Amino acid sequence: MGMEAQSVPEVITEIHRWHEVLSNLPPALSEVDAIDRITALEELTSAAAAAQARETLTFDMRRRNREAEEGMTSRKQGKGVGAEIALARKVSRARGSTLLKFSRSLLIDLPHTYSALRTGSISEEKARAVAKETDWLPRDKRRQVDERMADRLAEVGVGRLGNEVRALAQQVDQQAAVAHLEKCIEERAVSVRPAPGNMAYLSALLPMPQAVAVYANLKKSAASLIGTGESGRRTQSQVMADLLVERTTGQECAEAVPTEIHLVMNDDSLVGPGDTPAWLPGVGPLPAGAARKFVAENEASVFLRRLYTRPDDGQLVRMDSRRREFSGLLRRMIVIRDDVCRSPWCDAQIKHADHATAFAAGGDTDWDNASGLCAACNFAKELNGWKHVSSPEKLIVKTPTGHRYETRTKPIDSRAGVGKFEDAAATHTDADTIDESAVKPRRRFQGIDKAHGPPQPRRKTGKVIPDRGASTVEYLFGARFRTFLSTNSAQ
Repeated sequence: MGMEAQSVPEVITEIHRWHEVLSNLPPALSEVDAIDRITALEELTSAAAAAQARETLTFDMRRRNREAEEGMTSRKQGKGVGAEIALARKVSRARGSTLLKFSRSLLIDLPHTYSALRTGSISEEKARAVAKETDWLPRDKRRQVDERMADRLAEVGVGRLGNEVRALAQQVDQQAAVAHLEKCIEERAVSVRPAPGNMAYLSALLPMPQAVAVYANLKKSAASLIGTGESGRRTQSQVMADLLVERTTGQECAEAVPTEIHLVMNDDSLVGPGDTPAWLPGVGPLPAGAARKFVAENEASVFLRRLYTRPDDGQLVRMDSRRREFSGLLRRMIVIRDDVCRSPWCDAQIKHADHATAFAAGGDTDWDNASGLCAACNFAKELNGWKHVSSPEKLIVKTPTGHRYETRTKPIDSRAGVGKFEDAAATHTDADTIDESAVKPRRRFQGIDKAHGPPQPRRKTGKVIPDRGASTVEYLFGARFRTFLSTNSAQ
């Protein structure tokens, strides 16, 4: 019986059987056998990618057809499909929409490319390159490029293939090519993403002449500093990177960071030898030692704010609001807790502090009903058939097909349940950034948030004051912080 005649459960069972066989495949007995297996598995990977693309388009078409039969307008049909694809493939919402667009292009506009992928002649990466370099062309022109490139698909590498496809696309429709370049200029932007080693990639998408001018200027200035001996043993690349930071922020040196950065770390790692990494919300971890050095040696102004977590599970404590929107410190705590978009497998930056149960449906504007979401996931959540069930510990997402996905909130304090904490907040932990004046006494203390600190003794006048002989910062953190201050002063 052929695959087309099999029922869906039988197909799924067969796919799972293939998965089991591959998972338990014994190692090859020779070099030749190993290479043959690698080749066969690569071809199987391509065929699986083609099958996924086909099923993605099938799901999209079936959903649109059903919604059309139900009387939904064409403009609203298919909304949320990309988000469901993302959950099924365990990727971000944006990635799911990209995969949906790729599937449509591949099967509708690029039949030769799809055929090559299905037979294992090319990789999915090559198929994406063809789709990307032709996505701005009219449909008939895309098919023309696809047909003319059919014999080259399997012969050249990904980079060469992309260049050839782009050149041919510009040739078959010069007017559309010019319009495409003008649109690309409108999409100029700056972005940042984490990199290994607690570094980050700062990317700028600019028109080619501007990008070249920026790079040339940085290179020329760096060469000048090296030539005059002012580079201080830094390489040309290091000087260029430092100049970029200094010229962009206006600071005197690259290490002094004047803008507000939320650095979340517990008291053991801040004022003691603790090894629990600090965390930059939306970016990632920072080694405890590096975080302490950042706090103690940073020449810019640094502020202190105390956050409390439950000692049993390390989750941030509850904050309630009677407002319709999440704002102020409550919103900030939501962003710190969720780090990035809370939807399963979505790593986008948080744009909305959202009600899991809508405010209009009786949902409270409180800690339990809050989720930090990107704009796309928040909009998808409002579509028919979607449901979010939220608590501080986890988020459950239910889709129109009845599938259920769950993501758990990572405790902000990994020491939960390990031991008791010292000083006034014995049952809490401090996840703070600290004023540089606390580390370097010569600087003026610039600010502290008392709203969530421990109760302070009051005089009859009603004024809140710290203990005699202790600064406000020392009062909040007790003897451990005074030791930390005196040690750094001595150093």
